[in-house]
Amino acid sequence: MQLILVRHALPQRSEDSADPPLDGLGHEQAQRVPDALARFPIARTVASTQLRALQTGTVLAAELGLTLETDERIAEYDRDFAGYIPIEAARTEFRDAFERIKAGHLPEQVDEAAFRSRVRAGIAGAVDGLEHSDTVVVFAHGGVINIVLQEILGTPKVLGFPIDYCSITRILYSRNGNRSVASVNETQHVWDLLPRNR
Repeated sequence: MQLILVRHALPQRSEDSADPPLDGLGHEQAQRVPDALARFPIARTVASTQLRALQTGTVLAAELGLTLETDERIAEYDRDFAGYIPIEAARTEFRDAFERIKAGHLPEQVDEAAFRSRVRAGIAGAVDGLEHSDTVVVFAHGGVINIVLQEILGTPKVLGFPIDYCSITRILYSRNGNRSVASVNETQHVWDLLPRNR
């Protein structure tokens, strides 16, 4: 069984909500996902309850004629923050917070154990009941994807991997439940649409 983790596409900046919609570039990125995943036998699509993940996942689910299921357990660690500042803006505007995240640590106000526990439960729910040959696509967030990778690979940092907007990370499950990482942060389908490349 294969778990594909797709980070949400680029959202709008929001000073007063941690749940902004995608911006125009983000919608373009989301449109690239169906072709990027066309070779896989996708049986289920699941999204975080945050709008940026829902809007990213809607495109693929509609193309496949699947229901986009939702699960609040795979929401990002920032879901209760006052606003959403893209990491590109945080680099200059919130330098201390940016440096902490780039060093691999969650923001100070995040309860790491609670975040890890709910992500673990959400991912388990997403793969539950699938056949060995199935693929499930989960539309989530950089922090969520990093938790999954850290637990499989045993890496020392919580945020050890850069996860780009609309990138694809693939996890394989053996018949006995063992997990292995097949790829991390595939971006070839959106390379020209990533903010750093424009």
